[in-house]
Amino acid sequence: MLALSTAGLAESLWAGTEALVESATGWPGMGIVFTYSFLIAFALPGPSEVVLAAPLDLGLPPWARLSAIMLVSAFGKAAGSVFAFHIGQGVKESGPIVRWLRRSRWDVLEWSEKRSVQLARRYGYGGLAIALSVPFFPDTISIYAFAVLERDYVRFAAATFLGSLGRLVVTLGLLGGVTAVF
Repeated sequence: MLALSTAGLAESLWAGTEALVESATGWPGMGIVFTYSFLIAFALPGPSEVVLAAPLDLGLPPWARLSAIMLVSAFGKAAGSVFAFHIGQGVKESGPIVRWLRRSRWDVLEWSEKRSVQLARRYGYGGLAIALSVPFFPDTISIYAFAVLERDYVRFAAATFLGSLGRLVVTLGLLGGVTAVF
């Protein structure tokens, strides 16, 4: 019973947090973007790209608004990754999406964890940044896979920041390409 209520709570928290980001407005919304990105790095299994949909009216041109959102999100995820780095491996097993992926026909998570560890061993912190630049995949997998092998908090945070920023840039490029086609 406790497992069911914990899973339900996690799903509700994830859905509620995502909805909060999608409805965030004004400068206080940047705090919501930071908090969401922080939580995505170590506990929430949702897509970090949601921050790009935040309807923040900051009184800035669109390019500056998106740049500000992306920078705040990348800082939030870097801070969250350092927290994840510190607390260890246990949290990566939580979350409804992670559980669903583990039970799926193809174990995407096991494959991803193996590839993340291979990237970490071969490319170090650059590999972490590359792994985190892949859009629409839970960040927690790469973060925890790298946390096992790496020890430098500052480099870990910098790689997470760059990977998170790269992920949002790649996402905008993909979305721009899709909208150009249609």
